[in-house]
Amino acid sequence: MKKNVEITPNIETLFGPRDENLHLIEDGLNVTIDLKTDCVVIEGAAADVARAEQVFSDYRHLICTGYTFSNGDLSSMLRLVSSEPTVTLRTLAEAGRARSFGKRPITPKSMNQRRYMEAMENNDMVFGIGPAGTGKTYLAVAMAVSALLAKKVNRIILARPAVEAGERLGFLPGTLQEKIDPYLRPLYDALYDMMDPEKVDRYLEKNIIEIAPIAFMRGRTLNDSFIILDEAQNTTSEQMKMFVTRLGFGSKAVITGDITQIDLPGGARRSGLLEAIEILKNTEGVVFTYFDETDVVRHQLVQRIIRAYDDHKSRDGQTPLVIQNGELRANGRKEVPQPETKGEATAGRD
Repeated sequence: MKKNVEITPNIETLFGPRDENLHLIEDGLNVTIDLKTDCVVIEGAAADVARAEQVFSDYRHLICTGYTFSNGDLSSMLRLVSSEPTVTLRTLAEAGRARSFGKRPITPKSMNQRRYMEAMENNDMVFGIGPAGTGKTYLAVAMAVSALLAKKVNRIILARPAVEAGERLGFLPGTLQEKIDPYLRPLYDALYDMMDPEKVDRYLEKNIIEIAPIAFMRGRTLNDSFIILDEAQNTTSEQMKMFVTRLGFGSKAVITGDITQIDLPGGARRSGLLEAIEILKNTEGVVFTYFDETDVVRHQLVQRIIRAYDDHKSRDGQTPLVIQNGELRANGRKEVPQPETKGEATAGRD
């Protein structure tokens, strides 16, 4: 089947540099696209051609209504549309615009990101587990800002274990907040990306946005709050149990972590995140969203780097823990994390 789509003003911006977005549509929807002087000719199976035509129609509608695509958003959304038959470009864009994320709309760039955002919207405790660059922390902060601006919660609480990545920085001068600020910089970066710096600073002063060191959270009950625990792979078993039991009425908790980057000192107790995966996996109301290297939304090189590290561990006879089809696996086998004996290094430590 062939279908001609008229080239209207600004539609050429859909094509992307060197027509890379057209190639994405061709590969993802199994069609061929031929550019003519005044139209685009789409050829393929009837259902595939209809879906490709819908992409052009949706893009035209979004541009006419003033929607602007941020850097990299369009290609990521096209990949998502290509991989999921029930998703359209228009519904993706308008879902992000419907939520208030502060300075700009946020849209998922992969199916796992979409599931993650839906899980945070519909559940009170969500774990986001996967490698660097998959948007775990950024999307958690986005949903927290959205909930705060919509007055669904009264405050945002940010927590993170104070564990360095392989270095020991020693004593840090200043107030408590100044001491822990370096550890929470990724959370701050996401906040400043979505809200005006003056508003972020004002919320920090009024404790509407609160920095809560995980070591000092014992005994608290957190009501009407959106709580984010970042770098949860570096919590101990006791810290994780203490954190997940802080949840009060009207609150949501999001726990993010990367099981391949555990920085707990050698001989320390087992990662609280690994233990939580095992203990809470069948608990009603607790949702786990797993990411893999295909969800990386940073430079494409990051995907290849993550894959290379996993391959290197396999060649060295190690059994790297990876995420496959929403399950924790080691070398392709379903893995149930086992407790470590005293003195062993933490599983997954780089």
